[in-house]
Amino acid sequence: MTARHERMRFDSASRLGALALVFGAAAVVAVVGLATKNALLTWVGLACAVGIAALFATYLIVTERRRHEAAEEELTSEAQFLESLVDSMASIAAADDVLGETCVQAERLFEAKARMLRPGERPRRAPAENAIVIPLKAREEEIGALRLTRGRAFDRDDVVRATVLADFAAREYENARLLAEAQVREVERSRLTDQLITAEQDERRRLANELHDSAVQSLSGIALLLDAGLNSIAQGRDEEAREIIGRALVRHRATIGELRDLSFHLEPVVLRDQGFAPAVRALTDQIAIEHGVRIELDADAGEQLAEKTQAALYQIIREALNQAIRRGPPETLSVVVRRTDEGGIETCISDNAPGERRRRSLDELVERARTLNGDLTFEPGENGGTTVRVVLPPYAAAG
Repeated sequence: MTARHERMRFDSASRLGALALVFGAAAVVAVVGLATKNALLTWVGLACAVGIAALFATYLIVTERRRHEAAEEELTSEAQFLESLVDSMASIAAADDVLGETCVQAERLFEAKARMLRPGERPRRAPAENAIVIPLKAREEEIGALRLTRGRAFDRDDVVRATVLADFAAREYENARLLAEAQVREVERSRLTDQLITAEQDERRRLANELHDSAVQSLSGIALLLDAGLNSIAQGRDEEAREIIGRALVRHRATIGELRDLSFHLEPVVLRDQGFAPAVRALTDQIAIEHGVRIELDADAGEQLAEKTQAALYQIIREALNQAIRRGPPETLSVVVRRTDEGGIETCISDNAPGERRRRSLDELVERARTLNGDLTFEPGENGGTTVRVVLPPYAAAG
């Protein structure tokens, strides 16, 4: 019930009380006239009582009609405000700046000056200033406060309505923030997916080129040698045939070794069967034997990584070492995997090989690291060469 209704009810009750007292007095006069057998007094009392009763009935009818009219006017006003409030909510929901649009709509609804305060900000009220401050909260955290000021005072209904508007604006602001975060995550997911597809395509292309340049060429040479051997046998040159077949056999065995190495590099059996550190040690031992390089290794921290992350990080280490060998070869190599203070995993591959890394080779390593949500940087070595640093986030070690 509004204050206006309460005032009307109080005024009506006061007037009804006064009429009841007058009616009571007229009835007493009539009774006294009857008791004293005074006809004039009796008729005067009865006439007054009847007149007051008629007046009382008329007043009740008029008062009730006015009350209904006032209630109808109040309901109409409430309906109009609710309609305006719905329109304001629609405008707030469609706005890019939710808090700014909330101020605009509050000024329209309450015919007041609106200002959006910062969280926790509460300016001091000026003397004789009519102002209300409604906080906007999302998840129990204040995101701002709506301050309204105007010439006339705010009543309880105004405060309730402003609170409804502020609560809606807070929820809409939180929804917009969550939607923006979801869109950022979707863009990032799409970017990582594209990078992963690109990395897979590059890996397939590299594998196809490696097979074509090594195994396929070797097998083609073996086929030519076997054709020549068959031709020598057909012409009775057995000694020449044995020599040709022997050369084909040597090349065949070398091709088997190349394919075995390729299979090992793609997914070494030791990585699957024994773990990350033994796989990296087998890789560095092979490089040390083939190229006479001194290698320092500490990769035990990599055992904390998830299986797929281990495989991807192994490929980064392998490619970084191969790049160093192609540029050098270096005299020393170092592979260190350790846990950072923040809980992530850092891998450092250092070498003292001369020359600069090609930009495309660097980009390939960067893309591989990004598929793990990691950061890859290049730094000059203390004694020449390069240090490749890969830092993976803490959740990469959760597996």
